[in-house]
Amino acid sequence: MRVLYYCDHHDIPLGAGHKFPMEKYRLIRRELERTPQFRFAPGPLVSRDDLIRVHDAAYVDAFLEGRLDASQVRRIGFPQVPELISRSLSSVGGTLAAAERSLIEGWSGVLAGGTHHAFRDFGSGFCVLNDIAVAARSLLDRSLVRRVLIVDLDVHQGDGTAAIFSEHPEVFTFSAHGRNNFPFRKQQSDWDLEFENGAEDDAYLSALAPALAQVFAQEFDIVFYQAGVDGLRSDRLGKLSLSADGIAARDRLVFEHVARLHIPCVVTLGGGYAEPIQDTVTAAANTYRLADQALCAMSATFSRPSQ
Repeated sequence: MRVLYYCDHHDIPLGAGHKFPMEKYRLIRRELERTPQFRFAPGPLVSRDDLIRVHDAAYVDAFLEGRLDASQVRRIGFPQVPELISRSLSSVGGTLAAAERSLIEGWSGVLAGGTHHAFRDFGSGFCVLNDIAVAARSLLDRSLVRRVLIVDLDVHQGDGTAAIFSEHPEVFTFSAHGRNNFPFRKQQSDWDLEFENGAEDDAYLSALAPALAQVFAQEFDIVFYQAGVDGLRSDRLGKLSLSADGIAARDRLVFEHVARLHIPCVVTLGGGYAEPIQDTVTAAANTYRLADQALCAMSATFSRPSQ
């Protein structure tokens, strides 16, 4: 059975009218609990030592001690409460645990994460700590992998991830996102593929497919897939017009390359703000089902680079 990590047992109290749909995490897990091939484990709390591989120590300590100032809290968009600390640590820990597991079992995932707007020394856009960056850096520092690919298909650019790895050629960052959407000050990924507002399935997939083919022509030891489904046409914050079938076709493009090249893969949830929220839940749950269908045939053991 495939293990997926979750952190929805750490519930952040948000005021009435808050635009972030915190309930989606629990709903997605409930949807996937109906699928017998998955089992679920709480994301372990990541250590401070792992966090400061990527993040500024002063920022990490201020967050862990509840000392972020008002402007920092406002930029993140969540209240500075103890539950935010435990949830953030569990989310990052879940991604790291999934990454370690993927090296042995082929793929794993976390029903959270994809917090790609977190920079080295500040959080932004509902992202406090950059889970993919922390997990990738931990594997690299321990010589478990040599080269990492981050495929970010959330409709919002992975600006924090791009900035963190801007001078690290061992990590390749690919982001396909809305040109006119948040963040409005973009960073430079290794490859940025931008779409105009209202892009539909055909235009999106016809541009994405050849770009992914070129990216996957390189050699990597692990793939982190930020699988945000906020490109759905019913998404309040997405500005694209993708159908559920279009999102599924997008996922298949990624997983077909992963399976063909036999690369360990980590799937993270990313964004999703649809109305109704069930659109987000259905599309996100389908991503994990498609991953298992495409990747379950990969062998159980993966070769490691020499250390």
